[in-house]
Amino acid sequence: MYELVTLARGGVLLTMWALAAGWPRGRLDGRLRGEGWQRICRGAWAVPGKEVDWRVRATAVQLLRPDLVCSHRTAAALHRIELLTGGAEGPDPLEFTARGGSASGGRIRAGTRLYGTAGRLTDQDCSVRRGLRVTSPARTVADLIRTAATREAAVVVADSALSRRFVAGLRREPVVDREELAAQLAVPRRPGAPRARRWLPLAQAGSGSPAETVARLRMGDAGLHPEVQPTLRTAAGRSLHPDFYFRAAGLAVEIEGFAFHGTRTAHERDVRRFNELQNCPGVRRVLRFTAREVFDHPERMTSLIREALDSLAPLPRAAPGAGGGGR
Repeated sequence: MYELVTLARGGVLLTMWALAAGWPRGRLDGRLRGEGWQRICRGAWAVPGKEVDWRVRATAVQLLRPDLVCSHRTAAALHRIELLTGGAEGPDPLEFTARGGSASGGRIRAGTRLYGTAGRLTDQDCSVRRGLRVTSPARTVADLIRTAATREAAVVVADSALSRRFVAGLRREPVVDREELAAQLAVPRRPGAPRARRWLPLAQAGSGSPAETVARLRMGDAGLHPEVQPTLRTAAGRSLHPDFYFRAAGLAVEIEGFAFHGTRTAHERDVRRFNELQNCPGVRRVLRFTAREVFDHPERMTSLIREALDSLAPLPRAAPGAGGGGR
């Protein structure tokens, strides 16, 4: 019989591998527990001392079911695509799509969900990310938009995938372009596709965070249509990009996410940037809102923006080509 640790792959051991290597079932369970192996799910164990996070759980599921591909929220975590809501500990439950196509969705084991699909996953729909089989970025975003419960959830996903972002401690480039996404949403006979195609034009690549996306949508609902991430110049000539700018009134709006400004260095940088933004030529006032205000009290945010716009007399019209925006 082989030592159990030599049978593991990526720190995961399947019971069936040990049995095939000659371990009697009666001795196997006692040996695993006695050596401190950690049960991941039925039929899969993690080597002693290994942290059993969502990636290890997904690895175990795929070893047990080679036909399953990480999809939806699990695929989003692997591609570092942000969602409107999501736990800090990773996707829960884990979500998969069967490579051969499945008539309906459901749970395949505790803590996992299997999505049904009207069509098979093609080679172009699949890739490998961090050692796991996963739907491609375009397929992942399309699946999430089609199954989104709200417009906000759908547009947050699209904005994140289309934009340069700082996600999970790393800066990444856009993971999909609009043409790829539109092609995925054009595939016929996929539930939710007509609604998803209506939502796609609301996405903007310039959005910097889920809170900014929701703020933009809420402002649009209130009839407020600022420029998004425009380029402004400080008196010293440095470029700044406020989240939103009502150029005619000289009003800049900033959405403050606690994750981005959570260190002393980030706070100091934020204060310096705020002072520079206030002193940019053309900027007459800066409003700042927290992400929590955006999510929980959007009507308060839009009311304050409208009051500020009403109090600021429009600046003299800029020269042709200087840009637009405003209410």
